[in-house]
Amino acid sequence: MLKTDVAYSRLPIRMAMVVVLVAGLVWTWVSRPVGSFTESVSAARIGAVAPDLSLQGLDGRPISLKALRGKSVVLNFWATWCPPCRAEMAAMNQVQHDLADQGVVVLGVNQLEDEQTVSRFMQAEGLSFPIALDQAGVAAQSYRVGALPTTYFIDRNGTIQDVVFGGPLAQALIESKVLSLLSR
Repeated sequence: MLKTDVAYSRLPIRMAMVVVLVAGLVWTWVSRPVGSFTESVSAARIGAVAPDLSLQGLDGRPISLKALRGKSVVLNFWATWCPPCRAEMAAMNQVQHDLADQGVVVLGVNQLEDEQTVSRFMQAEGLSFPIALDQAGVAAQSYRVGALPTTYFIDRNGTIQDVVFGGPLAQALIESKVLSLLSR
């Protein structure tokens, strides 16, 4: 085999490497957050005012986070197909039941599922806390939800005080974080 034959036999490998590199650079550029999405993403952090959401509730009425100012809010992003989400729903429901008279609202934000699926799940599990339907995923984007469940703890002034990525959350943990909100 001649020296030029070896160089030509490596050409497809080099071309493939260049194609992969260019594709990676293009993907990085195309998938970057831009415009108002970047602004809302940077706002969903501890110490910042929680981005407002305007979604339809499971009961058909509009739900706005801004309308809950003055209350401590446990904002839980979840889905019926998510095992850790399902495992923490009873604890969320109990916290809502136990602490509602102290100005606490547990608000579940269901991700990308239809009203019938969510309603059947809530009924089957005997859950009664308010649910907002994020069927387009807009609220999840503004809160940087990358995994389910994700739970934000928001004080009476609308400021994010804590966030927990993943779960399931135990009732005692939820209550301790809510009691911290109430003491502010």
